[in-house]
Amino acid sequence: MRKPIIAGNWKMYKTFDEAVEFAEAVREKIPSEDKVDSVICAPALYLPTLVDIAIETDLAIGAQNMHFENEGAFTGEISPAQLSAINVDYVILGHSERREYFNETDEAINKKVKAALSHGIVPIICCGETLEEREAGQTEAKVSSQVKAALEGFTDEEVKHMVIAYEPIWAIGTGKTATADDANSVCGKIRETVGGLYGSDTAESIRIQYGGSVKPENIEELLSKEHIDGALVGGASLNVDSYLALLNSVR
Repeated sequence: MRKPIIAGNWKMYKTFDEAVEFAEAVREKIPSEDKVDSVICAPALYLPTLVDIAIETDLAIGAQNMHFENEGAFTGEISPAQLSAINVDYVILGHSERREYFNETDEAINKKVKAALSHGIVPIICCGETLEEREAGQTEAKVSSQVKAALEGFTDEEVKHMVIAYEPIWAIGTGKTATADDANSVCGKIRETVGGLYGSDTAESIRIQYGGSVKPENIEELLSKEHIDGALVGGASLNVDSYLALLNSVR
């Protein structure tokens, strides 16, 4: 059975003091990691402090992005070696906002996934379609294409330890949410795509999240579906009570 994973993506929100206050408020209230993997992906400035706060708790800390090189003349970037050195557990890669606003390509995302794994960081690989693509019936083709590109060149065992997040772009921050059945259907297609590349055992092992206006009111229905193993959450992860409610929804 796949263990659920709930990851909060804070994006460009919270001051340093607000981040510390949040982490200190939740660290002793996180459900056991035997039940659910609880993750906060915070702005890079706060990562070392949050990692220290989370030591010896069941809270894991993730980055929101990274470069694929270990070092170099890449002003403003953060390397996998730097993240690994401060014991960051996860990194979000290929988020639609990175693809759209910062021109990230499938090729770059594949390189980042390789770099993350080489440093023991679990990649949360995002995929998803626009409203126009959805209305044109291109959802499955778009998502499958992104997954194939991101997973190219890995072993079965490497893929089993990745996380994929299906985030329909039209549902991110809009208040719109795919129905649980629709989300499950696309997550099932993602699992089928992984199976076509790496076999059924790998497909059944990899965890697939849903993201897109997830909140305490709809998380239980989403998690009840066969192919949804957790959530990548934006706004609802910024509030202590809301974040804990998401974690405690795991049965």
